[in-house]
Amino acid sequence: MLFHCTHGRDDPERAIVPFIAANVAAASGQEALVVLTIEGAWLCRRGYAESVAAEGFPDLAELVASFVEAGGRIWGCSACTTPRGITEADLVTGAEIVGAATIVAAVAEGAVPVALG
Repeated sequence: MLFHCTHGRDDPERAIVPFIAANVAAASGQEALVVLTIEGAWLCRRGYAESVAAEGFPDLAELVASFVEAGGRIWGCSACTTPRGITEADLVTGAEIVGAATIVAAVAEGAVPVALG
């Protein structure tokens, strides 16, 4: 399952919800990926998730950590991380920077994109 996250501090609710759903998938034994693009790319940077919060929602940094602990993988889109100056050295545990070809290949091989809003 491929969860797409395009937001960070610009819209905390839309940043948090994909990680809630991805956690459910990973905890239930599904192979789960979160792809971070546009402003969501910031979420693969160590320390950033701690600054994203929305009242009534779980802590995003804890969601990211529990997702990775459950076997989830985080992909930062290289077309989005590069202009933001995010490098491999900046990444949270469980994240990697990938190109569009990797994302397309995952979908072509059967990853099911999950739209959340």
